[in-house]
Amino acid sequence: MRVVSGIQPTGKPHLGNYLGAIVNYVRLQDMAHEAGGECYIFLADLHAISQPHDPAELTAATREMVATLVACGVDPGKTVLFNQAQVPAHAEMQWLLNGTARMGWLGRMTQWKDKAGKNREGQSVALFTYPVLQAADVLLYQATHVPVGEDQKQHLELARDIAQKFNNDFCPGDAPLFTLPEPYIPPAAARIMSLRDGTAKMSKSDPSDMSRISLTDDADTIMKKVKKAKTDPEPLPSDEKGLEGRAEARNLVTIYGALTGQSVEEVLRDHGGQGFGAFKPALGEVLIEALGPINARFADLSQDREALDAILARGAAQARERARDTLDTAYEALGLVRG
Repeated sequence: MRVVSGIQPTGKPHLGNYLGAIVNYVRLQDMAHEAGGECYIFLADLHAISQPHDPAELTAATREMVATLVACGVDPGKTVLFNQAQVPAHAEMQWLLNGTARMGWLGRMTQWKDKAGKNREGQSVALFTYPVLQAADVLLYQATHVPVGEDQKQHLELARDIAQKFNNDFCPGDAPLFTLPEPYIPPAAARIMSLRDGTAKMSKSDPSDMSRISLTDDADTIMKKVKKAKTDPEPLPSDEKGLEGRAEARNLVTIYGALTGQSVEEVLRDHGGQGFGAFKPALGEVLIEALGPINARFADLSQDREALDAILARGAAQARERARDTLDTAYEALGLVRG
């Protein structure tokens, strides 16, 4: 079992990142470790430059994300934790795979259409081709499992298509170069929505800071945001069917359940009939209890720049070593001569 996943170091990590991705990193890390496998988690700083960015902010955000992941339980002793920019094989492999990827494949990517909007001619080439870099990210390490959300399944399918075509075109016989990665969709991954709009995902890019719970928020800020979260005037129902058409109510119940390990039905069994004047403070306390230790650990780590850089350097050295054989074999398969 070889798990590979990346996360962009842009903006402050929030509750949606934690419950939707980071907690599953920790689970997968432990699963892979117990099975004698490997886990690679990287900060996707090369992906970040596909759109406008501030260089100084990207540097700071990369260290901040390392501190966040470690504070949340990602263990550099069990996981190879690094940033792409320190492993040139990612960019090299992307270029090698650009010869196999097809314009039509990339043009069909839903996220390209969404991010480019109507101004496709004005977008960077990197934004169009970044799914090929994503393919390189996972194929370099011969990933067997890649944790993905619904919005990334198409990109993993592209990675499999590129791998299959490369194997067919340049690795004849019974010795394919690339492993075809399988998607891992965690069954318990919670979809956390905005506190201001229950129909939109919680996002770093939302202009309202009140729309999200940041992992760096202190207890007072968390409670304030929860109490001001958008809701409706009706009390909580006694069963899940009663949440139909009540997106904001469902979101708060989902958050409560994800943090306590309860199903939506179990949360409603305990809190059905309550108004939000009672439920919101209870949710705030659950959030504070869950995020408090993370916040404290993050505060300590974020002050130790040398320790964060050492984690990245150690992980990058491990990643470069692991990627070398795959990259060398890809060059050879393409007939490229290197000194």
